[in-house]
Amino acid sequence: MRIDAHQHFWVFNEARDTWITEEMHAIRRDFLPHDLKPLLEANGMDGCIAVQADPSDHETSFLIELAHKHRFIKGVVGWIDLKAGSLEAQLEKYADQKVLKGFRHILQAEPDGFMSDPKFIKGVSTLARHRYTYDILIYERQMAEAITFINSLPEMPLVIDHLAKPGIKEGALQEWGQMMKRLASYPHVYMKLSGMITEADWSDWKNEDLYPYMEVALETFGPERLMFGSDWPVCRLAGSYQEVVQTSESFISSLSPSEKQKIMGENAVKFYGLG
Repeated sequence: MRIDAHQHFWVFNEARDTWITEEMHAIRRDFLPHDLKPLLEANGMDGCIAVQADPSDHETSFLIELAHKHRFIKGVVGWIDLKAGSLEAQLEKYADQKVLKGFRHILQAEPDGFMSDPKFIKGVSTLARHRYTYDILIYERQMAEAITFINSLPEMPLVIDHLAKPGIKEGALQEWGQMMKRLASYPHVYMKLSGMITEADWSDWKNEDLYPYMEVALETFGPERLMFGSDWPVCRLAGSYQEVVQTSESFISSLSPSEKQKIMGENAVKFYGLG
């Protein structure tokens, strides 16, 4: 099964979606399942994982509702207040929502110390007890704190989004690469090959700008713990859905058929329990 392990849907709201600035005109509109379905079909994808973009309970319900209506949405990564004292009760309301596979918090927007806060770690460990996964969305500068976070969650299925957003545009590689080795030393941590072209020069990137980062990811995590994600529609800021797919497939072209299958879907099936 070929799975796009990372994409988003939204009904654009200028007051709410303040992160979508004026320069991001390519994504300042609604993006819904009917927009994505033909792209998945054209690129041989069997389904996708819809990941939260807004930190609200409404977002989680919105994505679950879309998944119930569109079978190609194989799983949802929602949002929940992980520091709330009522977390257990909040999770109970999702107990029968099998399409809800995990949760994410937009850690890249939080101050230093947020993800190492004992209350936050306790919240994520509660997700583990309920058999949910957790997506880690961070910038490169947060990788050291992420290691502290990961150390506290030895049994939690974790995946890092977008290669932890390295400075591809600047060609910054060495320190990020060293941190990738440390992150990869935890066998319960996966990595998404996603969100790369928007960390490069939006108007002038090429595959060769991305490959050194993809090589580090492959060397450290191996084909057993990498999963392809388009980051659509955010990827539209720098390129098309097809370009994102072709870049990843070109990079892994020398791997064995089974290794390619793992990266392009089987690892996502395993990690998110898609069945």
